[in-house]
Amino acid sequence: MKYQSRKEAFILLADGTIFYGKAVGEKEGTAFGEVCFNTGMTGYQEIFTDPSYFGQLMVTTNAHIGNYGTNGDDIESDSIKIAGLICKNFSYNYSRDNATASLEDFLEKGNLFAISDVDTRALVSYIRDHGAMNAVISTDVDNIAMLKAKLSEFPVMKGLELASKVSTKEAYYYGDESASYKIAALDIGIKKNILRNLAKRDAYIKVFPFNTSYDEMKAFKPDAFFISNGPGDPEPLTQAIQTAKEIIMSDSPLFGICLGHQVIALANGISTFKMHNGHRGINHPVKNLLTGKGEITSQNHGFAIDRADTEANTDLEITHVHLNDQTVAGIRMKNKNVFSVQYHPEASPGPNDSQYLFDDFFDIIAKSVNK
Repeated sequence: MKYQSRKEAFILLADGTIFYGKAVGEKEGTAFGEVCFNTGMTGYQEIFTDPSYFGQLMVTTNAHIGNYGTNGDDIESDSIKIAGLICKNFSYNYSRDNATASLEDFLEKGNLFAISDVDTRALVSYIRDHGAMNAVISTDVDNIAMLKAKLSEFPVMKGLELASKVSTKEAYYYGDESASYKIAALDIGIKKNILRNLAKRDAYIKVFPFNTSYDEMKAFKPDAFFISNGPGDPEPLTQAIQTAKEIIMSDSPLFGICLGHQVIALANGISTFKMHNGHRGINHPVKNLLTGKGEITSQNHGFAIDRADTEANTDLEITHVHLNDQTVAGIRMKNKNVFSVQYHPEASPGPNDSQYLFDDFFDIIAKSVNK
């Protein structure tokens, strides 16, 4: 083993339960956040850099993390976004032809504290039964009482606005300026692969900060609008919700993913709720109610929209449902060019079953432009 005497470490959950492990490498530290788990067998680098995970302590259920190293192309933002990492076996050595660095080096560069040698099966089982909750991971084993007191004061995810922490501070452009279509994207935690998927379908995108008004976005003279994924509770995003309302009123094409899906729902008077655990992984089954076909999807969300509210809204139609718990996974407006999904069709990481949603968006844009 690379490190013979690693520091003892622990996970302290908000209800007082403790799980033990060891620090990764020689690093000492402490990190707070909401503990959650991802069931993906691969894609750890994309997960760690996904802005939707901001403020969360990530438990990886795959037994080995780090075994294929890291690569500069496999990132979804400009930095690591998770608050801390919890895993079973951490691989200091890696085997992958196009890897450029170890996961240890990647985490060190991002100043992320991680612990391994944790009984992640027991931890995940506990979280599944008792729900996602705040936690702290630390090597400060002699000050558990002090950390417990700090943990009790740490803000819970319900009611927490986090989009401002990950959104761009200034508007920027992505893609080819001579592309056929212009899309105005509201960044409430956007992933790079979403921009890649839009750009490769002949779009030039202007990405706006989370609190941008409709009038500011409209000044770009876009052919369509997009609202991105992101972290935290959607309800505090009052400006984004208002912007969505005005986009909808304009009858412009609008597509939303994950947090963007929730914002579009709230703009239509649909309530949202904090889930017991959320959906996080790359093998979540979804049924497309319009086609009757199933999709295996990549998901990452701790909030969802209320199904009863959605069914009662005469302007909306449920287009997709999650087959594990029947939560709403997609909606569209009946008389507007507006639709959204709760999962991640950009598939980074994850399967490509849902890539057609980007094609559907561009079909709507083309019809709108050619009216």
